Amino acid sequence: MSKVSEYINEAYSELVTKVTWPNWKELQDSAVIVAIACIIFALVVFMMDFFTGANTTQYWKGLLGMYYEYVVKG
Repeated sequence: MSKVSEYINEAYSELVTKVTWPNWKELQDSAVIVAIACIIFALVVFMMDFFTGANTTQYWKGLLGMYYEYVVKG
């Protein structure tokens, strides 16, 4: 049990004395970058879904499905 308490004490000491925490401005900048990256990633996934028709319904088969139905099948 002494090793566990020693580990906790050393971890706490390292977090307090050795870790450099970002200031509020750096934290806000990082949050904006992450939010923009998430939006871009969501748009890419949406476009992949839209073009391939992954959520196929009887009315919408995606642009590739429409191309195949009207051009390839004739």
